[in-house]
Amino acid sequence: MSVWQAVLLGLLQGVTEFLPVSSSGHLVIVPFLLGWPDPGLALDTLLHLGTLLAIVVYFWSELWRLFRAALQSLRRHSLADPDARVAWGIVVATIPAAVLGFLFEDVVEQLFGAPKAAAAFLLGTAVLLILSEITSTRQRPITSLSWLDAVLIGLAQALAIAPGLSRSGSTIAAGLFAGFRREDAARFSFLLAIPIILGSGLYQSAKLVLGGWAGASVGVVLAGMATAAVAGYLAISALLALVRRRSLYGFAAYCAVLGAVVLTGVLK
Repeated sequence: MSVWQAVLLGLLQGVTEFLPVSSSGHLVIVPFLLGWPDPGLALDTLLHLGTLLAIVVYFWSELWRLFRAALQSLRRHSLADPDARVAWGIVVATIPAAVLGFLFEDVVEQLFGAPKAAAAFLLGTAVLLILSEITSTRQRPITSLSWLDAVLIGLAQALAIAPGLSRSGSTIAAGLFAGFRREDAARFSFLLAIPIILGSGLYQSAKLVLGGWAGASVGVVLAGMATAAVAGYLAISALLALVRRRSLYGFAAYCAVLGAVVLTGVLK
């Protein structure tokens, strides 16, 4: 893989990780449409580490506040602080995806070589976004998060280990189904990405170090990761500004069109 290919994939990863259109789906479908080699799960995971940096930088002050609230809740044995409930809600919501990803790693690896499967899951993302917009009251603040809310959003994130089923789209939709305001659902989705991206990134990095990797060079991968970080930071800002004023129907339409194009073979 060349540097410019890695940069393009990093740009795709950075933009589509936070927009509800599936970054993993794009990293499967775009190389397929361009006739590039399958980048594989390992490169996908490393590019995700670039977007992890974007989340940490963008939400640094909020992350520090949540971390302090979680520590104080342990000392006081109380979840009266809304920030503590959100912080521990992130922990609870992370568990389903961690378990499912570990148990079905081989199945997910195979899906990364199946563009038609990713396209079908994109259609599923479109349906989720539409249904969430239709049914949601969009009135609850994220500080009212309950354990049940955290589990349901965590299950939505777990299902999104399949490329094409957007992680941000699934978790934002689950937040909307629970009645949260659109911007609050999006912010929680972004914060929820941190532990799962960090965990999968460290796991895949360890596998590459121990088992060797015949893929792109370190410099090429770093170029892709840097691009993903910059694009991801801009995408977070853009989506939060957009969801304050607009619905998710436009993203649903995009997922539906791209999925249908790949499934029908219009561009191949």
